[in-house]
Amino acid sequence: MTVTMYGIPNCDTVKKARDWLAANGVDYAFHDYKKQGVDRAVLARWVDEHGWEIILNRAGTTFRKLPEAERIDLDRDKAVALMLAQPSMIKRPVLDLGDRRLVGFKPEIYAAALA
Repeated sequence: MTVTMYGIPNCDTVKKARDWLAANGVDYAFHDYKKQGVDRAVLARWVDEHGWEIILNRAGTTFRKLPEAERIDLDRDKAVALMLAQPSMIKRPVLDLGDRRLVGFKPEIYAAALA
Protein backbone atom coordinates (compact mmCIF):
# COMPACT_ATOMS: atom_id res chain seq x y z
CA MET A 1 0.00 0.00 0.00
CA THR A 2 1.31 3.44 -0.95
CA VAL A 3 0.58 5.99 1.75
CA THR A 4 0.95 9.73 1.22
CA MET A 5 0.66 12.29 3.98
CA TYR A 6 -0.33 15.80 2.99
CA GLY A 7 0.43 18.59 5.42
CA ILE A 8 2.84 21.22 6.63
CA PRO A 9 6.01 19.96 8.35
CA ASN A 10 5.99 22.44 11.24
CA CYS A 11 2.36 21.71 12.22
CA ASP A 12 2.21 20.02 15.64
CA THR A 13 -0.54 17.62 14.58
CA VAL A 14 1.41 16.64 11.46
CA LYS A 15 4.50 16.05 13.63
CA LYS A 16 2.49 13.75 15.92
CA ALA A 17 1.10 11.83 12.95
CA ARG A 18 4.55 11.48 11.37
CA ASP A 19 6.00 10.29 14.67
CA TRP A 20 3.18 7.73 14.96
CA LEU A 21 3.80 6.44 11.42
CA ALA A 22 7.55 6.14 12.09
CA ALA A 23 7.01 4.38 15.44
CA ASN A 24 4.66 1.91 13.75
CA GLY A 25 6.93 1.21 10.79
CA VAL A 26 4.64 2.73 8.16
CA ASP A 27 6.47 3.96 5.07
CA TYR A 28 4.93 7.04 3.52
CA ALA A 29 5.61 9.89 1.14
CA PHE A 30 5.20 13.43 2.47
CA HIS A 31 3.60 16.18 0.39
CA ASP A 32 4.13 19.68 1.83
CA TYR A 33 1.11 21.48 0.46
CA LYS A 34 2.36 24.84 1.59
CA LYS A 35 5.43 24.47 -0.66
CA GLN A 36 4.09 22.11 -3.32
CA GLY A 37 0.49 23.26 -3.37
CA VAL A 38 -2.49 21.00 -3.90
CA ASP A 39 -3.95 20.05 -7.24
CA ARG A 40 -7.54 21.24 -7.68
CA ALA A 41 -8.68 17.72 -8.66
CA VAL A 42 -7.07 16.19 -5.55
CA LEU A 43 -8.67 18.79 -3.28
CA ALA A 44 -12.04 18.29 -5.00
CA ARG A 45 -11.83 14.52 -4.32
CA TRP A 46 -11.15 15.19 -0.62
CA VAL A 47 -14.10 17.58 -0.47
CA ASP A 48 -16.33 15.08 -2.27
CA GLU A 49 -15.27 12.34 0.15
CA HIS A 50 -15.44 14.27 3.44
CA GLY A 51 -17.29 17.53 2.73
CA TRP A 52 -15.74 20.97 2.58
CA GLU A 53 -16.78 21.59 6.19
CA ILE A 54 -14.29 18.91 7.34
CA ILE A 55 -11.47 19.79 4.92
CA LEU A 56 -11.52 23.56 5.58
CA ASN A 57 -9.59 24.37 8.75
CA ARG A 58 -11.67 27.19 10.21
CA ALA A 59 -9.87 27.00 13.56
CA GLY A 60 -6.51 27.99 12.07
CA THR A 61 -4.93 31.42 12.15
CA THR A 62 -4.96 31.79 8.36
CA PHE A 63 -8.74 31.41 8.19
CA ARG A 64 -9.40 33.56 11.25
CA LYS A 65 -7.33 36.40 9.77
CA LEU A 66 -9.46 36.54 6.63
CA PRO A 67 -11.70 39.57 6.24
CA GLU A 68 -15.23 38.93 7.49
CA ALA A 69 -16.60 39.12 3.93
CA GLU A 70 -14.48 36.09 2.92
CA ARG A 71 -15.51 34.02 5.94
CA ILE A 72 -19.28 34.37 5.59
CA ASP A 73 -21.66 32.63 3.20
CA LEU A 74 -19.21 29.82 2.55
CA ASP A 75 -20.14 27.06 0.18
CA ARG A 76 -18.19 24.30 -1.54
CA ASP A 77 -16.83 26.44 -4.38
CA LYS A 78 -15.82 29.34 -2.15
CA ALA A 79 -14.15 26.99 0.36
CA VAL A 80 -12.21 25.18 -2.38
CA ALA A 81 -11.05 28.51 -3.83
CA LEU A 82 -9.86 29.66 -0.39
CA MET A 83 -7.95 26.41 0.20
CA LEU A 84 -6.33 26.49 -3.23
CA ALA A 85 -5.25 30.10 -2.70
CA GLN A 86 -3.95 29.42 0.82
CA PRO A 87 -3.26 25.72 1.45
CA SER A 88 -2.68 26.49 5.15
CA MET A 89 -6.46 26.49 5.38
CA ILE A 90 -6.62 22.77 4.61
CA LYS A 91 -7.13 20.62 7.69
CA ARG A 92 -4.05 18.57 8.39
CA PRO A 93 -2.80 16.06 8.02
CA VAL A 94 -4.60 14.31 5.21
CA LEU A 95 -3.40 10.72 4.97
CA ASP A 96 -4.10 9.22 1.56
CA LEU A 97 -4.39 5.44 1.80
CA GLY A 98 -5.23 5.01 -1.86
CA ASP A 99 -8.80 3.82 -1.41
CA ARG A 100 -9.70 6.45 1.19
CA ARG A 101 -8.34 9.42 3.09
CA LEU A 102 -8.04 10.14 6.82
CA VAL A 103 -8.36 13.78 7.85
CA GLY A 104 -6.70 14.96 11.05
CA PHE A 105 -4.84 12.66 13.42
CA LYS A 106 -6.13 10.28 16.04
CA PRO A 107 -3.82 7.37 16.91
CA GLU A 108 -6.68 4.89 17.25
CA ILE A 109 -8.05 5.75 13.81
CA TYR A 110 -4.59 5.42 12.21
CA ALA A 111 -4.09 2.09 14.00
CA ALA A 112 -7.42 0.71 12.76
CA ALA A 113 -6.91 1.95 9.20
CA LEU A 114 -3.35 0.66 8.91
CA ALA A 115 -3.80 -2.68 10.70
